[in-house]
Amino acid sequence: MSKKNAKTSDNTIAINKKARHDYFIENDFEAGLVLEGWEVKSLRAGKVQIRDSHVIIKNGEAWLLGALINPLPTASTHITPDPTRTRKLLLHHKELSTLVGAVERKGYTIVPLAMYWIRGRAKIKIGLAKGKQKQDKRASEKERDWQREKQRMIKR
Repeated sequence: MSKKNAKTSDNTIAINKKARHDYFIENDFEAGLVLEGWEVKSLRAGKVQIRDSHVIIKNGEAWLLGALINPLPTASTHITPDPTRTRKLLLHHKELSTLVGAVERKGYTIVPLAMYWIRGRAKIKIGLAKGKQKQDKRASEKERDWQREKQRMIKR
């Protein structure tokens, strides 16, 4: 589940920390989401998880797969909510063509990085990413530890 920490602002719904660990993020885009009413209520309550989700391009449209939005127990009784349904992403045509070209020709993948509110509308930041190998993950972890240690030495 998503947890808010001191670094995130009040408009952040969820952050995918695992994406930066598993992928090199080359470029990022902001996309809107097509949601149902019960999903918006669940987002406001913070009942969303985007860790295991990804984005696919199908028929010239972007779709978010695997995002888990847990329904509230007070959701309407006349609908049956599907927590992991496929949700459409709203992107400009130029952004979409950039993503299609990178995914099909260069072997990139598209991962969600964060979900947040802008003027009352749910937005998702997606990243054009290339997968890291095990040694790359170790190297980035080593670099992060060194930066932390360096800051401690400067502080003293």
